[in-house]
Amino acid sequence: MKRFGLLIATNFAVILVLGVALTLLQGVLGISFDGVLGLLVFSALFGFIGAFISLAISKWSAKKMTGAVVIEQPTTELEQWLVGTVARFAQQADIGMPEVAVFDSPTPNAFATGARRDNSMVAVSTGLLRTMNRAEAEAVIGHEVAHVANGDMVTMTLLQGVLNTFVIFLSRLIGGFIDREVFKSRSRGIGYFGTVIVLQIVFGILASMIAGWFSRRREFRADAGGAELTSRDAMASALERLAGPAPQEMPESLAAFGIREAERPGWRRFLATHPPIEDRIAALRQMPSPLS
Repeated sequence: MKRFGLLIATNFAVILVLGVALTLLQGVLGISFDGVLGLLVFSALFGFIGAFISLAISKWSAKKMTGAVVIEQPTTELEQWLVGTVARFAQQADIGMPEVAVFDSPTPNAFATGARRDNSMVAVSTGLLRTMNRAEAEAVIGHEVAHVANGDMVTMTLLQGVLNTFVIFLSRLIGGFIDREVFKSRSRGIGYFGTVIVLQIVFGILASMIAGWFSRRREFRADAGGAELTSRDAMASALERLAGPAPQEMPESLAAFGIREAERPGWRRFLATHPPIEDRIAALRQMPSPLS
């Protein structure tokens, strides 16, 4: 909750400072930014609404999109092991017991989602349970529990809210300036709306690159967390098992929280939510030995 409050306060402080700075520019440079503070409030409101709605319904939507079935009462040895492993790691990570679910997919994968550390869900694919040994599967589960313990779902939501805010704000601010100065319009005309659409696309791509960069950093931390809950060798072995081309079977909205994603060719690699598997394995190999 401290991280949540700090990030919220920081975001609104940035918005406030930017608003004051732009307002002062009206007098210093003679540039008119009509209703800039109102635009900032509008942008922040709409920038965060979508992000927080997505977070609030994340578990429900994940179940619908993947067909994940929550294990209410383990009935098989495999289900008992799966629930017991999540419970053990949750206790070690000091988080509430997540819901444990399985979704049908031939591709080895897993994801974590949920609005809070104490209200999350960890789901694994049937392909992962079939192709990995217990040590490797435990490492993947540890990776997902680390995502929850690190508060990654909330942090990504807040970051997305900040990015949404500035995409909306800057595209409309610049669109209004171009409409007045280039198209000489006294009211919002086609120049304004055309510019806003183009700028939202451009700024949206840049925002996605920033989110992708942050997400890739977050994956290294989750790998380290999985290694701490199991072992460095088990985590590296699990990643080696995942090496190679990956079909994009996970919904795009959940891909960022899976253990892997499909490779993105060319410039789209800057939008990737996960680092290359080989980079993740190398980072694990460089971790200090627990005996050192």
